[in-house]
Amino acid sequence: MSETFKEELAKELGFYDTVKSEGWGAIRSRDAGNMVKRAIEIGQQQLAKKGKNQ
Repeated sequence: MSETFKEELAKELGFYDTVKSEGWGAIRSRDAGNMVKRAIEIGQQQLAKKGKNQ
């Protein structure tokens, strides 16, 4: 996952301020899990979209 993508997800999920001020190590494990879950959802959406275009 690129740093930019991780930052975008953190902003979307509402904990970017923590990342910005304290770093990635300061986020809660629940936030990290939600970030992974959202990244998977986005990946699945992109794959589904790609499959429809073929």
